[in-house]
Amino acid sequence: MIGQFLEISVRARDIAASADFWQRAGLRHAAVGDAWTHRYAVLTDGRLVIGLHDYEFDSPSLTFVKPAVAESVPALKALGVAFDFEKTGAEQFNEAGFRDPAGQVVTLLEARTYSPPWQDGPPGGLFGHFVAYAWPAADLAATIGFWERLGLVVDRDTRPQRIVAGGITLAPGAASEGPTLLFRCPDANAAAAALAARGLDARPDPAGSLLLHAPDGIRVRLGPG
Repeated sequence: MIGQFLEISVRARDIAASADFWQRAGLRHAAVGDAWTHRYAVLTDGRLVIGLHDYEFDSPSLTFVKPAVAESVPALKALGVAFDFEKTGAEQFNEAGFRDPAGQVVTLLEARTYSPPWQDGPPGGLFGHFVAYAWPAADLAATIGFWERLGLVVDRDTRPQRIVAGGITLAPGAASEGPTLLFRCPDANAAAAALAARGLDARPDPAGSLLLHAPDGIRVRLGPG
């Protein structure tokens, strides 16, 4: 119902500074198109994709490509989706957005806005293997049920429960303090040293993971699983 994952869209108040952080973590720039009139950059490690936007919106957004967005909106409304905005029409780049019960923003675009970089090795950067995007969810049952109504598959055998969403894994309720990127990193000491060499401060937390504060309100957590 919501298409293929494109990027985690982030409002970047300083695109150069934000891009520098992700580059130091081993992500690479992708070639962006001309869909947007504002400044825009995309960085990826082959699994995670971060879209940096010099534009004011509720951030971050889980952004998906859904061809024929306008035609899809009525079906989604019939499932109980309340749209925050609908920008559709023959003379504009079609997009529409809504929120899940926990307030996570979701944006649907009619087409891709960047071309993935050529991958000359296995995906990954200094953070390790990207596992999932997590956010707080006070009513986890309602949030999980919402995503299930959209046709997504919930893996109930994992703790926390994870949702497979067209190219990204989602973990609502697995973060308590804000949007968080979860990575699998078996050697925390080696990772911390490698990140420190790039000027990135990864600090241990009580759960035994490493935590970084990325620009623009994103947290990065590196753990064993």
